[in-house]
Amino acid sequence: MYSTFKGLRSYVLGRSNEDPLCRTLRSLDVPVTTADCRACADPCDLDHEAYPRRFDVDMDTQMLGSVKAYHRQIVISTGKSDWERDITDDKNSLAAALLEVTAPASQKPASPKVVSPKPASPPPSSGANNNKGVRPAAASVSGLFNASDSTRTSVLNGSHRTICHEDSRETVLVFPDFKVVTEVERSVQGAHELWESAVDPSIGRDGSYLEKSILKTWVLPYSCVILLCSHKKRDNRCGIAAPKLEHAFIRSLEAQGWDADTQLEHPQLTMGVPLEDLNVTPEEREENIAAQLKQSAEAKRALILKVSHIGGHKYAGNAIIYTPSGSGIWYGRVTPHDVDSIVVNTIINGLVLPPLLRGGLNLSRPQCQTLNDW
Repeated sequence: MYSTFKGLRSYVLGRSNEDPLCRTLRSLDVPVTTADCRACADPCDLDHEAYPRRFDVDMDTQMLGSVKAYHRQIVISTGKSDWERDITDDKNSLAAALLEVTAPASQKPASPKVVSPKPASPPPSSGANNNKGVRPAAASVSGLFNASDSTRTSVLNGSHRTICHEDSRETVLVFPDFKVVTEVERSVQGAHELWESAVDPSIGRDGSYLEKSILKTWVLPYSCVILLCSHKKRDNRCGIAAPKLEHAFIRSLEAQGWDADTQLEHPQLTMGVPLEDLNVTPEEREENIAAQLKQSAEAKRALILKVSHIGGHKYAGNAIIYTPSGSGIWYGRVTPHDVDSIVVNTIINGLVLPPLLRGGLNLSRPQCQTLNDW
């Protein structure tokens, strides 16, 4: 009742009652909403799970701006929800192999953020027309950026199991391209092929199809992908928050008539035709990808994965939501009480909740009313 009253009050008073952050985001063409982040009373009357009483989260620091720009973010299959403190410490992992491929020995960073070894021009597009007419929002608000603002690649481990026939090969999600690459060997050679075919910033969304490569690529058949930081060895708060948020998202999505997967179980990923097998021109492939992305957006099906360290653990729970249209929304301080509002306002209606916003990729959409528009 409280949230309904507050929403009505905001409607009556109009946007002049918006806080400065909301007005700033609107001025940058970020689709926002003034809806409450919390959809239940306090104390909760909807039986949402709660964090422990001593769940110490930074509630004072400004969150917006706590996300560093990147060109692509990839998520590697591991079937786990916790990992070594630095995922590249596991020398038998694909994350370590990627670091070997992309960074000179004298410049290998301690964190699993991989930097392109050579200057590269940005791809023509990293989403479905998501760069068309987009303002350089990062120049005005720290934490908001476009894929073309950086050549950095963010590498995460994910809880999804590989869908390859051989356990030595991984399944890798690529964002904001909204693609999945399979048959990636867990080796330096596999990392090299993955980089050259789908990750290198000089490559567009349609990818680079290597001769004699075993890699197979599909457009992700989901309306959104939700990444929840669960990296307990980095910070126990994320290990606590992620399972509760996963349960809350599944419950909330299903209440809205959606399906929610926690593994890559969609039949299209095993029965569909991979992009490498399409006998088409590059232009036709790009059109095919765009058509598949629009089809994914209408699926009413979400993929929820737990992932390794994304930074900002003091803002746990941390969630990233990717859309087929090419946006990535980073939320912090998320509790199970906020999930219903995120599902309705952000996932279904395509609107950002400013109080939860840490930053995001391709959020400025001048020609669109929502993040789900094309």
